[in-house]
Amino acid sequence: MARIQFLGAARHVTGSRHLLSVAGGNVLLDCGLVQGPRRLSDVANRELGLHPQQVDAVVLSHAHIDHSGALPRLVKLGYRGAIHCTDATADLLELLLPDSANIQAENAKFLEKHGKPVTPPPYEIADVERTLDQLVRHAYHAPFEVLGGVRCEFLEAGHILGSAIVDLRCDENGRALHVVFTGDLGRRGYPILRDPDPIPPCDVLLTESTYGDRVHEPAADVERALEQAIHDAEARGGRILVPAFSVGRTQNLLYALGRLQRAGRIPEIPIWVDSPLSTRATRVVAAHRELFDKEARRILADGHDPLLVSGLRFVSTPEESKALNFERRGLILSASGMCEAGRILHHLAVSVGREQDLVLAVGFMARGTLGRKLVDGYDTVPILGERYHVRCEVRTVGGMSAHADKNDLLAAIGPLAGKVRRVFVVHGEEDAACHFADALRDVGFAHVDVPVQGQLEEV
Repeated sequence: MARIQFLGAARHVTGSRHLLSVAGGNVLLDCGLVQGPRRLSDVANRELGLHPQQVDAVVLSHAHIDHSGALPRLVKLGYRGAIHCTDATADLLELLLPDSANIQAENAKFLEKHGKPVTPPPYEIADVERTLDQLVRHAYHAPFEVLGGVRCEFLEAGHILGSAIVDLRCDENGRALHVVFTGDLGRRGYPILRDPDPIPPCDVLLTESTYGDRVHEPAADVERALEQAIHDAEARGGRILVPAFSVGRTQNLLYALGRLQRAGRIPEIPIWVDSPLSTRATRVVAAHRELFDKEARRILADGHDPLLVSGLRFVSTPEESKALNFERRGLILSASGMCEAGRILHHLAVSVGREQDLVLAVGFMARGTLGRKLVDGYDTVPILGERYHVRCEVRTVGGMSAHADKNDLLAAIGPLAGKVRRVFVVHGEEDAACHFADALRDVGFAHVDVPVQGQLEEV
């Protein structure tokens, strides 16, 4: 009997890991890092909840670190099999995984220097290099064999460059078993990338639910909020910090800023992308124009680069980054998106105590992260081992998320009522996941589960 064990992102958003066991072997769907309080994430990112010998193949939905970032740990522990992904995902992993290893090493050094408790990082750059050697690239809509009796096809998920809906067809001792994993599902009409492909009818569906209990602001409202933030910060002589994922969010922000500039709605201000990873990721996105949507291709045809903005500067060296501490106006885009690592931490250490400055949260902040503490209005927050009083303004612009919201998810999945035997709702905090599970039941799905960490289900 086929089984699925939910090893991560079960009633939680980060650390996506699901182990599918069928007659042909064991397939791990995603292998992401858990993000949140260090005392909890360190353990989860070392132990993984499985032994590498249990895994015969890995199929990766996309490159975001909460879906891919524990792959080098799996390899460090002994996994030597294939890691299947789309071509663009492989290109991004060549940037994201080395960056993840370097950030972990730098954070450990910083904590050690300041006398804080330190545990060795879960992996080093040598483990990343081995991981990249195990990547197997595939095109969209090109079925391939994962294991004997297990075939896979990647469908467009529209979330970030290279993101895929994972469509698995299994021969389970003569019984056909069709399993679909949404990964992170994107939104229709979202900038730059193509819309998600339709989700096919299947026996078992694993669906994300990050925004399963809420609806995003319209795109026009997002641009108005971004425009207002820039005018407000300029008026009071402050700067704007935007914690942004290097892949996806950074490029979409540049795209939106370019639209506002071309329409004359914002002044030309200094805009820094302070993340070498974001800089390289922007180049990778620009190189995959075949994955752009019609609007982005039209901007290109009109002679504009949709990812370039007047006043934009890409910051590379640590010295250039440190120099931004003395900049009192402009907009700084920096990683990581949940404020858990990277250069954004140093900029926050300067700005959180300044009433003139504005922190603009443009994406989901998982429970326990520094970003979530800022959004929730904590009076003091920990940054790099020290506590800081929060005096800056913090605003949230929810509509910039590349995740489908409740309505998007229902539009994608709702038509499958009666055509899916079982649904498992994952990759959502408990309230969101349970709310979306109820919504699916309301539209006619008979068997909907919200698994907990470690839960094992026969399918």
